[in-house]
Order: sequence, then structure tokens, then C-alpha cells
Amino acid sequence: MLTIVGLGNPGGRFENTRHNIGFVTVDRFCERHGISVGRLKHKALCGEGIVSGRKVLVVKPQTFMNDSGQSVREVVSFYKTEPADLAVVYDDVDLAAGTLRIRPKGSAGTHNGMRDIIYQLQFDDFPRFRIGIGAERGPVPLRDFVLSGFAAGELDVMREAVDRCVDALEVWVRDGIEAAMQRYNG
Repeated sequence: MLTIVGLGNPGGRFENTRHNIGFVTVDRFCERHGISVGRLKHKALCGEGIVSGRKVLVVKPQTFMNDSGQSVREVVSFYKTEPADLAVVYDDVDLAAGTLRIRPKGSAGTHNGMRDIIYQLQFDDFPRFRIGIGAERGPVPLRDFVLSGFAAGELDVMREAVDRCVDALEVWVRDGIEAAMQRYNG
């Protein structure tokens, strides 16, 4: 079984913030594939479905961003998920808004949620799908920026990025990470 984790913060207060683009993306993936993510298990909202003939588990940790690793560790442990079968979708403040960057492994960079996942799992060789949320924030503190909404002029770019990321996740499910990287990086 493949596992797709979207990162974000639970609750209506954070629903449309930059930091929740991972939740938005997996919600869109689920809409396309008729997957209901409503079962609370492993400190996350979870749902299962079949995509391109493969069983897929979709996970939205409910532990708040900086503690995402607690939930992901429980999921990986329970399902005995191999690193290559785990994909994490999240925001990247170091990429321009709408940029999609896919990697088969790597560090957490500046992302505290990913830092916690890597710490909890004790490995970093799992695919990640990073969506740029805007590298140019001006004098706004990082915390305030990631917890803010998108400007009106960014909405179309971000919708397109979410759809491209969903397309890339579908390619990953069907053909693997290398195929997804070749088609969608940039």
C-alpha cells in the first residue's frame, strides 16, 4: 500500500493558510479519486482508496504542523510502510509561489513539520512533494507569513500548483518517483 501524507494544521482557523497547502492538495487528490478522509486513526484523519489499481492510504495529521512526525510514525509503524511507499506533500517557503519541487529523499530544509517527521522516523529517504508558497515575504515574520492566506493575485497560481501536484502524485502512484520528477519538477 502507498501512503500519501499532506501536512497542515487542523481546525478552521488554519484552513486557508499557506502552511495548509499539503492538506489542500491531498483533499483535491481525494476528490478526484472518491476517497473519504474522515476516519480518525493514528492522530490523523485517514482514508483509503484504489488509484491506478493500487491501494492508497491518505493521511492528514491532526497533531499540528510541528508535531506531524508523531502521527506519521504511528502510520508507518502500523502499516509497515517502506520509505519509497511514503510520500509527503507540504509547503515550502523557500520556493516561489506555485513552484513544484519533487525529490525522492532529502533533508527537512527549513520546514519544522518535515524536521519532526524525519526525527520520528529516523530516516529521510522517502519522496516529498514541495509546493512553493512564496519566497518573497518582505518584513513579515516567518510564522505570521506561513499562517496567512494567499493574496488574491496568487490564488490562480496556487490552484494550478495544487492540480499539478495532484497530477504528479497520480504519476508517482502509477509509475514511481522518477517518472513524477521528470514530468513535474520545475
